[in-house]
Formats: sequence, structure tokens, C-alpha cells
Amino acid sequence: MNPAERPGESAPDAPVDLVIQASQLSAQAIAAFVREFPAAPMQRKPGSVRLSRIGPASQVSLRVADLAAHWRCDATLLARPLALAWFRVLALDMDSTLIRNECIDELAELAGVGPQVAAITEAAMRGQIADYAQSLRQRVALLAGADASLLQTVAEQRLRITPGAERLLQTARQAGLRTLLVTGGFAYFARILQQKLGIDVVRANELQVRDGRLTGVVLGPAGRPGGLVDAQGKAAALRQACAESGCGTPLNCSSSV
Repeated sequence: MNPAERPGESAPDAPVDLVIQASQLSAQAIAAFVREFPAAPMQRKPGSVRLSRIGPASQVSLRVADLAAHWRCDATLLARPLALAWFRVLALDMDSTLIRNECIDELAELAGVGPQVAAITEAAMRGQIADYAQSLRQRVALLAGADASLLQTVAEQRLRITPGAERLLQTARQAGLRTLLVTGGFAYFARILQQKLGIDVVRANELQVRDGRLTGVVLGPAGRPGGLVDAQGKAAALRQACAESGCGTPLNCSSSV
């Protein structure tokens, strides 16, 4: 966002808007939110609903979070109207965001080590492996010896772009935004998506390949074993993109992989 064009901040007790969305947003989920905020005007689009001025965020955030968890949908509170003209950079994650699946899971399944990779992922989610880079290295190590052609197989047969992503990127380009795909996943797939979707910049990790096979080693964007893109790497990439676009440093810039 360009600070010079940012409008005045909303008061802490000002009513907020609520946007709920999901790839398959059910009528039952929508009805549940409407029952919770019956006086809020509603705007409906394919896959999303906006309820206006539902109340101060401090009073509604817990109820919204509970409903979103129950109905398995995304719910975002917007403190004030937003316009694309206020922004200069659109940053996107890849796995389970720009695309609907996880590339390492697809590779692991084809390589015959799906359950082992899933077990490490579950351990990381339970907090037993606190460091993302460590969990990624452990999962990639299980791919050692797999034919590198599996990368092409996943790219051609298994990448599922999230509905609405192409329209989002097209709108961002038309508004003059710089687009950044930054991921703790793999550059092989990120570059394919970059070409297909017209993304300006990609920052991702590299899978090492030798003699036509995966070595089980993952490297950072510059080929450095110690420079993997993790949460801090994503934040650094966003700060760099903002600096290059002349929109200043984002406040409280952080990320979870």
C-alpha cells in the first residue's frame, strides 16, 4: 500500500465488513452467518459473500472465527472499504493458495512415500517439528532417488489452480500492481505458474537434480542449502518487492509457511 494515499484509519469501535469465501461455499454456511448478523446488508458473488457493518471487530471477531472454523471457510474482517489504487504489490503463496494442492504431497504419492511425508507434515502441524526448514528437508530427503520426470508429471497432470486466481491476477495487472509469488515450495512449479499466469516475480526453493533423479536435497533460491524460503524469507521477499515498487516497508510484515 502507498502510505501517501492511505485514507484515515477507522476508529477502533467502527463497524467492520465481513467477507466469507470458500471454493464451495454452502447455502447452510451463508445462512449461519446471516443468522448471526441479521441486520447486515449482504452482497453475494460466486464463492463469496460480504456482510456490511456487522459491528466493531472487538465484539464480533470471536463469533466470526468460530463460525468460520465450523463451516470450514475463510472469513476476513475489513475495517474500511479498500481500493486497488491504494496498493502496489500483490503477494501470493503457492501451495493450497494459488493452487489447491500441495506439490510435495503429489510428488511423494507418485514416488511411493506419501504416508511417510504425511507423517512428517502432521508432526510439524502438532508442533513436534517447530522449524519449517527442518521439516521440509526431512520430507524432501524421502524423495531421494525418485525419477525427476515426476516433476513434469505433477506439473502437467496434478496442478489445480484455485478458482478465481486467474481473475485476481488479471485484475491486479490491470490496476498496475506488481505480482509476487513467494513460496516455501518448489521453484519448478512456481516458474510454470509464473509463465501461465503472468506473474512478475517468483521466489521459491529449488529441488536438486542429478543424473535425472532427485537427490533428496532442497536448496534456497540462490542454490544455498542454508537459504531456504521460510516465513522470514517470505517477509523479506515482500519487503524487497515493496521497496522496488516504491511503496515503503509493510508494517508488522510476517508470514507463516
